[in-house]
Amino acid sequence: METALEELRRLAAHAENRRTETGIPRLAMVQGKIPEHDLAAVYEPMINLILRGSKSMTVGDRTLHYDPATYFVMSVELPAVGSVHPAVTGEPYLAVSLTLDPKIIAELLASAPAAAGRESSQGFSVAPVTPELLGGWVRLLRLMEHPDDIPVLAPAYEREILYRVLQGPQGWMLRDIATPETALSRIHAAILWIRENFTQPLRIESLADRVAMSVSAFHRQFKAVTNMSPLQFQKTIRLMHARRLMVTEALSAASVSIRVGYESPSQFSREYSRLFGQSPVRDTADLAGAWRSAR
Repeated sequence: METALEELRRLAAHAENRRTETGIPRLAMVQGKIPEHDLAAVYEPMINLILRGSKSMTVGDRTLHYDPATYFVMSVELPAVGSVHPAVTGEPYLAVSLTLDPKIIAELLASAPAAAGRESSQGFSVAPVTPELLGGWVRLLRLMEHPDDIPVLAPAYEREILYRVLQGPQGWMLRDIATPETALSRIHAAILWIRENFTQPLRIESLADRVAMSVSAFHRQFKAVTNMSPLQFQKTIRLMHARRLMVTEALSAASVSIRVGYESPSQFSREYSRLFGQSPVRDTADLAGAWRSAR
């Protein structure tokens, strides 16, 4: 597998320290030290493969660590705090990611054989990399050197990667997001609603009714998938959005707190400090300085 990893590192060598598009649909890469406020964000459903170094992802109170021996799958949009680390040799962190398209997965499921059963209900996990999976990534990234081939061959290689993940221990996560009326698909619909309306008051009964679940089942399934309650999920999205606004637009904590849905700036400051470890003013001053130096 080391030979495949070395080729992938060569192919992704021109990645920057922010999301770098490849010209291949849904495929992106990143390299080096990433600004901290970019790592605390709402992540799209994706498969993330580390090529060099390592990464930690914290969702709620659960933290997962992964490196080139494993890959990360996130099946729903989740607010998470990440941290990346260079290789032990000092070489910069390098990774590629494939955003998940439920329609493509659904088409693949129509012809894919049955795979391993469900291991849990969570919407994110880590699994061991296999030579077959790495082979699919190599073939997909090679298309960056042959852009004329992308329209014809990229869909086939993307399906190959998805197929390998479907056949692995986290395959159920992909199956559920592409299958209507599963608990995960209902929670996914609720997550999308919260993301689009995060500044509004959250009424659990109305949201549960919207996704055709009882309140108790909705609470239980939402926590199982996201590792957070619906209110914690909304709060985390509000605070992450506020943090980005304060860093990138130099807005004050008081004005941002109202903008993201808080009625009390003092409550906003308390919850912000609890999530990010220091007050909004001190945290965003540190982040803004790091962001300017990284640009």
